Amino acid sequence: MRLGGADTRAADEKALRDADAEFAKVGSAKDLEKIVGYYADDATIFIPNTSIAMGKPSIRQAWTSMLATPGFGISWAAMKAEASKSGDLGYTFGTYTMMMNDATGKTVNDRGKYVTVWKKQADGTWKVVADIFNSDLPAPPAATK
Repeated sequence: MRLGGADTRAADEKALRDADAEFAKVGSAKDLEKIVGYYADDATIFIPNTSIAMGKPSIRQAWTSMLATPGFGISWAAMKAEASKSGDLGYTFGTYTMMMNDATGKTVNDRGKYVTVWKKQADGTWKVVADIFNSDLPAPPAATK
């Protein structure tokens, strides 16, 4: 509960779930500007098999690369949203599906899980401050020489 105020966790958790669902819609629509708009200026994302992307310029580049991958598509859905008692931080987690073409042009499907940490902004909106996902599928075998 907030010091001197009402417990707003139920409303905050609904707002987080709604923000996550809207974020997923713009991700599926491949709308780069709206995608980047969900991140705080100092956000960090952790995309598998790449370096950490810190700050909006790096996040923009990471998403630009993903969106430019032939056959790329992504969708996700939250399974849980939880807000802090103080009302300033929260998280969502859930599952995703992603597809892209491999080097031969064959569609590769991936599925996995994600965790997104959100921070409430001064205007009351929620922005992503940390975003990570990883696959449920086994790693491909190492290439032999």
